[in-house]
This record gives sequence, C-alpha cells and structure tokens, in this order.
Amino acid sequence: MLRRVVEKIDEISTLPHVALRVMEVANDPEAGAIDLKEVMESDTALSARVLQCVNSSAYAVRSQITNLQQAIAYLGMKQIRNLAMTISVSELFKENDSIGPYRRSELWRHLVAVGICSRMIAMRLKFTNFEDVFLAGLLHDVGIILEDQHLHDFFLEIIPSLKGDKTLATVEREHLGFDHMMLGEKVAQAWGFPEGVKAAIRHHHGSVDYRGAHVDIVRCVEVANLLCTLHEIPSVGMKLVRFSGPAIAGLSLTRNDVAILAEDLQGELDANANLFQA
Repeated sequence: MLRRVVEKIDEISTLPHVALRVMEVANDPEAGAIDLKEVMESDTALSARVLQCVNSSAYAVRSQITNLQQAIAYLGMKQIRNLAMTISVSELFKENDSIGPYRRSELWRHLVAVGICSRMIAMRLKFTNFEDVFLAGLLHDVGIILEDQHLHDFFLEIIPSLKGDKTLATVEREHLGFDHMMLGEKVAQAWGFPEGVKAAIRHHHGSVDYRGAHVDIVRCVEVANLLCTLHEIPSVGMKLVRFSGPAIAGLSLTRNDVAILAEDLQGELDANANLFQA
C-alpha cells in the first residue's frame, strides 16, 4: 500500500514544481545565485512574497530590497531557499480543516516552530549547517500533511483513535501498516529532498536508530520537536511525543542547556513571526 500511495502523490506533485527546483538548485554546489534567481523568477507570486518577507522587520534591512538578486546577496542562497520552501508549504494549509483536536493551522504552526527551534539549537551548538537544520525541522512532519490530503478517510479514523497512551506512529501503523515518517521519507526521496532532510523526516522520533552522516540534524529536530510540543505547539493537537533522552545526550546538552533553550523559545518564535504568516 505504501508504494501505491507514494506513486499517487508523486504523480500529483503536492508541492509546486518551482519549490522543488528551488531546493534542488540551492543544494547544488555547482549552482550559483543567478541560477536560483532564474528559477524563482518563473513564479512571480512566490518571488513577490519572498521579497515581502525579506523586507519585514525580522531581517532589519537598512534600505528596501527590490529584487531577488539583492535578496540572495543579502541573505544567502540557503536562507532564500528556506523562505521559498516555507511559503510554498504554507499553500498546503489554506483550508483550515479540523478533526477533533487536530487543526491544519496548528500543524502548520508546529512545522514552522520546529524549524525555528531546530535552527536555534544548531546555532547555540555552533553548527555551520543551521539553515539546513531549519529546513529539516520545517519538513519533518510532511508525512502528516500527506496523510491528511491523500489518505483522508484513514486520517479521519486515526485522529479520533489517539488517546494519549500510544504514539501517533503506533496508531498510524495499526490503521495503515506504515506511519507518517515512513510515508514522508518515501515521498521526500521521490521529490529529491536533501539527505539530511530525509533523515530527519524518517527518524525525528528516534535519532538513536539513525547511523548516517546527518545525525546532528536529526537530533536537533528531535529535540526541537519535543520542546515545541511541551511549549503547547504539538503536531496533531495532543502531546504524544516521548522524551528525547538519547538525542539530548548525543548533542551534549545538559539539563540546564535544555531549560535555557525552552526558556528562550518564545522569544525566538516572536523574532521570526513573519515565517508563520508566509
């Protein structure tokens, strides 16, 4: 069943083609700012919204940035990529449907918050790939979006079945035979997502099982997922995330470090409020 669902989603291509091309170009070491600019200019609405975000108070530009070339020079290719992906993913949440405790708008808030928190953790730990960590956090629960959109009848059964004694993944496997992490990883692979993003999608509830080269990204997303859930920003309206002990230890975070991160989270979310409105 999983293979058939992935093939169906890949045919429909839920994310806009230009968003996937933006990700591809921004992650190509041989591509440059001009290549990214040309791809983005094919979607005037996306370009306009990116410029609007860049000129918001969050980025403190001294004078108005009026074109994509200036924006890319000011923020860099990966941050522009992240803005473009945030805006593109937000299009999937235009209809704010709800099922019991689940709200699409709250899942969107969770995705952005985990992206922001993941980047905050990576920056505190002085990781140089913090923009890649943001992208992984933003997309970690893409499988839930896909279930809601493409397996909606099953999703209508899954959400009411959540009682708090089982994780979302456990209930998904009971109804579908697979979970949102497995689905998300397969679709991410079909869409050409970066390896670190795919790893975070598949292992954000269990970095201890991941043995690849992007373990720091996966751990940051797992810890950010926990912190945002405890901060009353869960994915499906219930606090179902288990404590991320191995991920916290793997990042060499002390109990005090985690407490400070949790304390600083709201300020970080407020500073990046423009992303929630993308």
